[in-house]
Amino acid sequence: MPLSATMVGALLGLGTQMYSNALRKLPYMRHPWEHLLGMGLGAVFANQMVKWEAKAQEDLDKLLLKAKQANERRYFDDDED
Repeated sequence: MPLSATMVGALLGLGTQMYSNALRKLPYMRHPWEHLLGMGLGAVFANQMVKWEAKAQEDLDKLLLKAKQANERRYFDDDED
């Protein structure tokens, strides 16, 4: 998964830079270092999104487990009174 996120992010950065040059009617590869910078930033962005999604899923699982336990205490442990 990290390799595919890195590739998608790099292609996103490259595509953004090339689109920017196309809009300004400049040669696609006007400043190659800008393309490298865009690819690097895109790769970092994509990898951070993957990490954030995994963390959000983990937090959601914890919250759902807490809610389930609270509901079980509320409905099933009430008989002890």
